Amino acid sequence: MNTRHLFLVGYDIRENPIRRRALRDVQHHALGGQKSFYECWLSVAELQTLLEQMRQRIHNDTDRVVFIRLDGRSQSLQLGQAEPIDSADYFHIA
Repeated sequence: MNTRHLFLVGYDIRENPIRRRALRDVQHHALGGQKSFYECWLSVAELQTLLEQMRQRIHNDTDRVVFIRLDGRSQSLQLGQAEPIDSADYFHIA
């Protein structure tokens, strides 16, 4: 089994077509998120792949992408209408 780590992945990308591709790449791994920040459980290989996809897509002079490793054991605090994200080791898709 691949070990996964929890990351907060965020981006600020100027051009709409590039931003849409980045969104699709990140959402493929996302458990949840909002606008341009997503919580993703990533293996080392998935992290490397996603980093490379972002490197190829963005313009270094205008765009930003950040990967912040979080402690998956910590409790989260939800405000407003936010709901906790299910971070179980597996998901059942029906």
